[in-house]
Amino acid sequence: MITKTFGGIPQNFADQEASKIYLTSIPYDGTSTWGKGADKGFEAFLEAAENMELFDIETDSEVYRQGIHICDHILEDSRPEAVFEATYNLTKRLLDTGRFLTFFGGEHSVSIGIIKAFYEKYSNLTVLQLDAHADLRPEYEGTPYNHACALYDASRHTNLIQVGIRSMDITEKKFLNPDKCYFAHDIVLKDQWMEQAIGQMTEDVYITFDLDVFDSSLMPSTGTPEPGGLFWNETLSFLKKVFREKNVVGFDIVELAPNPLNRAPDYLTAKLYYKMLSYKFK
Repeated sequence: MITKTFGGIPQNFADQEASKIYLTSIPYDGTSTWGKGADKGFEAFLEAAENMELFDIETDSEVYRQGIHICDHILEDSRPEAVFEATYNLTKRLLDTGRFLTFFGGEHSVSIGIIKAFYEKYSNLTVLQLDAHADLRPEYEGTPYNHACALYDASRHTNLIQVGIRSMDITEKKFLNPDKCYFAHDIVLKDQWMEQAIGQMTEDVYITFDLDVFDSSLMPSTGTPEPGGLFWNETLSFLKKVFREKNVVGFDIVELAPNPLNRAPDYLTAKLYYKMLSYKFK
């Protein structure tokens, strides 16, 4: 059972029945192919959050007062297929609660089941992927539930918009929609792309946020830290617009592989999570 609360908030703001926000960890790192450690991300994230101020200056709010309940972890790790089933089935049950659902990886493959449950509930769903990698392989290393396949199913069943991409295999090109993919090199030092991307979204939006979308100088603690990524303020500017103009129905954050010698990425991740909640409930 979970004993900690997010950010060390009082237990009455973490109560399951009273909380408007649910946070579920899926500490799975079974298919990552280079840097390991995403299964340790949630503990580092919680520790960083305990050292973060809970008043958000920008939104003039304390979003934790909406209630943030940490659900039991999804601990299935036997096979990629089993992780998919466990994550998909739990997400379907959680969607019935009417809470605002948030998830924390683990590697990006954990998003496949989550997104499937969401697009079955929301018939015209946009999935906004912030990521360094296209993740559009139909199958990799013998399974469609590999981290390299994280958005393939979404590309077939949702309105997928990809932001920050700067690494892909040539076989993924046929599954990528160039009109809805905002490559990192095309959007650097520009902001017109933000309204264009938002204009392509449907009303209901699910956000899957791979931390390697950030430049590797800002976020080295991922399995494959790619140079040439997004930076903090431009990312928040975009997210704020999305939350303001669309109905964000849930989100996940994945791929934090903590380094005990550099806690700044852990803290950034905690701030990112809290910022996204602040934008949602402001």
